[in-house]
Amino acid sequence: MKKTVNRILFSLLLMIAGVEAGAQAIDSMMAVYAQGFPKEKIHIHFDKQLYNPDETIWYKVYLMAANEPSPLSKNMYVEWYDTTGKMIKQTVAPLYLSSAKGSFDIPADYKGSFIHLKAFTRWMLNDDTAFLYERDLAINTASASASPKKTIPRTTSVGVFPEGGSLVMGLNSRIAFKAVNPYGLPVLIKGVLVNDKKEVIDSLRVKHDGMGMFNLQPLPGEKYQLNWTDEFGAKGITPLPEAKLQGTAMNIRTTNEKAVVVIQRTANADESFKQMHLLIHMNQELLYKVSIRMQERLIQRAEIPIDELPTGIVQFTLFNNDWIPLAERVIFVNNHFHEFNAKLNPITVDLDKRKKNVFEIVVSDTTVANFSVAVTDAGVISPDQHTIFSDFLISNDLKGYVHNPAYYFISDADSITANLDLVMMTNGWRKFDWDKIKAGEAPRLKYLPETSYMSLKGTVFGAKNISTNDPLQLNFILVGKDSSKTILFAPVDKEGNFEDPGVFFYDTVRVMYNFNANNKLSAQTQVKIENGLLRKEPGTTTLLGKGQPMYIWSDSISRLRMNYFLSEQEKLRRSMASATLQEVIVKTKLKNPLQIMDEKYASGLFSGGDGYSFDLTEDRLAAAVDLFTYLQGRVPGLQISNAGSQPSLSWRGATPDLFLNEMRSDISAVQTLNMLDVAYIKVFRPPFFGSFGGGSGGAIAIYTKKGGDARRASPDSKGMDKTVLGGYSRFREFYSPSYEKPPASFEADVRNTLYWNPYIITNKKTPRFRVDFYNNDISKKLQIVLEGMNQDGKLIRIVKLLE
Repeated sequence: MKKTVNRILFSLLLMIAGVEAGAQAIDSMMAVYAQGFPKEKIHIHFDKQLYNPDETIWYKVYLMAANEPSPLSKNMYVEWYDTTGKMIKQTVAPLYLSSAKGSFDIPADYKGSFIHLKAFTRWMLNDDTAFLYERDLAINTASASASPKKTIPRTTSVGVFPEGGSLVMGLNSRIAFKAVNPYGLPVLIKGVLVNDKKEVIDSLRVKHDGMGMFNLQPLPGEKYQLNWTDEFGAKGITPLPEAKLQGTAMNIRTTNEKAVVVIQRTANADESFKQMHLLIHMNQELLYKVSIRMQERLIQRAEIPIDELPTGIVQFTLFNNDWIPLAERVIFVNNHFHEFNAKLNPITVDLDKRKKNVFEIVVSDTTVANFSVAVTDAGVISPDQHTIFSDFLISNDLKGYVHNPAYYFISDADSITANLDLVMMTNGWRKFDWDKIKAGEAPRLKYLPETSYMSLKGTVFGAKNISTNDPLQLNFILVGKDSSKTILFAPVDKEGNFEDPGVFFYDTVRVMYNFNANNKLSAQTQVKIENGLLRKEPGTTTLLGKGQPMYIWSDSISRLRMNYFLSEQEKLRRSMASATLQEVIVKTKLKNPLQIMDEKYASGLFSGGDGYSFDLTEDRLAAAVDLFTYLQGRVPGLQISNAGSQPSLSWRGATPDLFLNEMRSDISAVQTLNMLDVAYIKVFRPPFFGSFGGGSGGAIAIYTKKGGDARRASPDSKGMDKTVLGGYSRFREFYSPSYEKPPASFEADVRNTLYWNPYIITNKKTPRFRVDFYNNDISKKLQIVLEGMNQDGKLIRIVKLLE
């Protein structure tokens, strides 16, 4: 990964420096673009597709670049908008293994029928905004119950798309068409192709989702149009583009092994059309360069092998001898090289109320794999129109709305392949600016990649007016909401700028600062402090793109099931609200001893979290052994070998990080601890974000006893200026209840999402992962959705029903 980043940054330097135009061939410049300006793509796995107000949206973001996990970015930005385009919230999360987790709480009083979200990295902002990830999530509110007959606009538009981009007189061409409403949803039409004499040349037939195709050989002096009638009875006319008097046409058909390219030219075409060049490229990388000799022929055929190409969109660009682009076309290649193998094996299935269910994820591949899994009520299943396959391999590379792209991966049937080719012909795609390529002109980059996490940075205004022999330095104290304290030092350069990249925190911190050895400088300067992350304030508006109107959905079984969940949740809220004070006191959960220990000892990223906790002040056996002997066998999955002598640690194929009083430590230091001095131990499951590099092996935090029960004294220091600085967004942790023991009080369990885990990591040493969860009070059939990506950029998606 580090080599990849260095290669990209080196290419960026070349691009910023400029490229000699005359000395660079097109294929060489394409290589510069591929290495220096790779396109990042996003897929988001949501726990489900339909939500009620006051529910939490759980999600996992995956990031790729050029068919591999992107090493380029470290921060993921997600913006949440209401139906008017007004931003509700922006969240920022750190990327780990080219992925990030998050959550969004839908307001209880939200009235909109959908929530729109936009996700991107800083690097992606250099690209066309049409390729940013955007999605609408349906919300089951009163406005969502509107009848489709009243809400679907009945205005139909029909677009026509000649293969290769244009029509040429006398050359036979295939022309695709697509009929849609204002939201981009497909519309069924029927009609005819006529010339300007009103003679019928061909009939129109929709093959799939409003799309179809017909053939035409334009004749001199004739113009053509489509006369059509849509499914609502409305009539319309769509004129075809005017045919060129001379030129070329390109037709491409595919088999499993090859792409057959047929190139035609007119007899009156000039000399530059008699020697042409065909470039076949993918992800900006040149695959084939073919010379097409047309001196003595008007039709030429080329067969391009595609059976060894990676899965995805392949572009064909035809140039004349002067390297002027004449025709372009994209095809989709699916050799299933994008998949890796995994199995989801149910072990225990019990769908009675609050019963335990168990399944296991088994990966045969030895490469590190990164998964997310959701278990939801199968009665609220809305067909997934977007999957990890369709987002990364289709939607992210095409412009405009693609209806139900997940459909094109359900099988390899010839009909589906032909329908997907219609999508390729009727949508725009990522294109090179060939004039810039030929001129050796690099992309204009406004944003450099974020190859590190957040930082403490800013500017000292007035620093240039200070005369001092000693270099300026700022001292910082960062205080978290839990009173955790971090001390940093940042030198100030001649321009007044400073930066310390060693900062990582969630939510907000209080920042206190002064100038080293010279407090009087604070009165002569003004210090602006930032975290290095992009920020957008709530209330900002955006233009919502055309997409499927998520609020248009009929009163289906899924809709009724969602209303049932909503009514049960409302009953639970009303019963809790009407409880007497005495009842509330009885139901209040007192903090257990481990929670009290956690508040007393843990802070920042070490507080709370997913793992195991041990209070050694109440464990008499702790004094009789060393720390690793004490932990041996107490934490499932944590392997401790040679405890007591020269121990070694392993968890899911990686080594857990060790922390002593939240400072990084090692085995030798921890092993010598007197167990009588140890008060509290926390063992965090992998990954642990408090570790440098993401903590793929989890972490063990050891706390020594304090002199008393008092918390740390306030870190405020006199004579220091203060401000508040925001960090990464604080997200909820998914709570999965355990009914192994009967609860002290009975409250209805009406969870729609029964299990959500955004980070399941497997590798050669630990290829299995066991999932335990308990059913709610009402579900009788459950759906498991597993998605993931491995270190080689291979993808997986498994859907299984439990019934």
